[in-house]
Amino acid sequence: MSYAHPLLFKSLCYVNGHWLHSASGASVAVENPADREVIGHVPLLEREQIVAAVDAAAAAFPAWRKLSLDQRAAPLLRWAELIRQHREDLAQILCLEQGKPLAEARGEIDYAASFIPWFAEQARRLDGRNIPSHIPGAHLGTVMEPVGVAVLLTPWNFPAAMITRKAAAALAAGCTVVVKPAHETPYSAFALAQLAEEAGLPAGTFNVVLGEPQMAMETLVRDSRVRAVSFTGSTRVGKLVLQAAAQDVKKVALELGGNAPFIVLPDADLEQAVKFAVDAKFQTSGQDCCAANRILVARELYEPFLQRFAAAVRKLRVGPASDERSDIGPLMHQAAFDATCERVREAIDSGARLLAGGEPHALGGWFHQPTLLADVTPAMRIWREENFAPIAGVTAYDDLEQAVELANDSEYGLAAYICGQRLDQVWPLMRRLEFAMVAVNGARFTGHPIPFGGMKASGLGREGGSEGFEPFVETKYFCLHHGAI
Repeated sequence: MSYAHPLLFKSLCYVNGHWLHSASGASVAVENPADREVIGHVPLLEREQIVAAVDAAAAAFPAWRKLSLDQRAAPLLRWAELIRQHREDLAQILCLEQGKPLAEARGEIDYAASFIPWFAEQARRLDGRNIPSHIPGAHLGTVMEPVGVAVLLTPWNFPAAMITRKAAAALAAGCTVVVKPAHETPYSAFALAQLAEEAGLPAGTFNVVLGEPQMAMETLVRDSRVRAVSFTGSTRVGKLVLQAAAQDVKKVALELGGNAPFIVLPDADLEQAVKFAVDAKFQTSGQDCCAANRILVARELYEPFLQRFAAAVRKLRVGPASDERSDIGPLMHQAAFDATCERVREAIDSGARLLAGGEPHALGGWFHQPTLLADVTPAMRIWREENFAPIAGVTAYDDLEQAVELANDSEYGLAAYICGQRLDQVWPLMRRLEFAMVAVNGARFTGHPIPFGGMKASGLGREGGSEGFEPFVETKYFCLHHGAI
């Protein structure tokens, strides 16, 4: 594949302004999930090289934090401009390594770029406050300080946007960063590093490393010079990150798994509810922590909803990202494919009705048919586990109390959806749901100004919005006695 900017596709890590191979020659193959073809080999750095990335970030921090907001904003804004300028190349790289349909990939690049000017501008509002003094002859107040070096651990399902959402906040606040992307999707990270260099981010402020996953994570998170860790990924790995970060009591933000409920109220418009459900479940081919996995429908609407929903699911086009008509891409790897097949099989064996799909797709590889299962129960894996696949499970409920109980019956608490017309039902239901983000009558709810994050096993902290700075700043209190003036 040819690119307008050929330097964006490179197979090297980026540390202190230099592009690196592994000192030992170790590497890992990266596959296109659409056809399993190897698209390249990327270096797995040795521990000493990963420590060197922290060295670089720590050395760059004093000068970066001293810059004025305008001086820090200038390269950040240029970085966003370059991302937009090279949108098509970045989208093609993302499609190649992640398999996401091209329209979604372009959307992710736009989404990724949006966080950078937001945080560059919002940093102007990281102001402290004056505190009326209770101490005679003293002036009290607060200022916001950058914490220092931040480690950013990012996932494979949004390999561009999760980097910028974290890095833009950290850099704008005055921190320096070391990014460790998922080894399945490193090329988007390397491309962003190339553009960051072209934008003028000083050497050491933005670094990208890969290594053997557990070693790399532990090396970065356990380094005492690292003062903040932001992780997006599974709850299982998030717990390991939290344990490692506890050694030095670092600031930690965790954006973990989800198992979103989607509640269709008795007064919902069926056509709207079906469109909303398709969007909420099948975006990113279902490989999305906000995907609507557990669809709860008022019993009086249950069969009509299923009929319309099944028809909509059957219309979804499965195909590689190279086909611009594709709605659903491949699953990311063999383990995800196998787990998907097992969950569908277990649900059907346990009594679920198969209304659409249910099989590996005729394209082969890691493609799976968009699938609709009715009459799912909380005893089924398809209900209990985070379903990172194009599979929708639907069940009926008899009253709102039962709907709330079913929806909250999960260790996760990331996103939830409601479809209904009556505010007197929607508002109290929204308040009772044990989820940090609730969307009503529409699947689009994320973006740079909103505080994205979860509760319960779905994580700690928020990304985006003014809250996105929280992992990367500390409140410093001062007490200035007049005698010191």
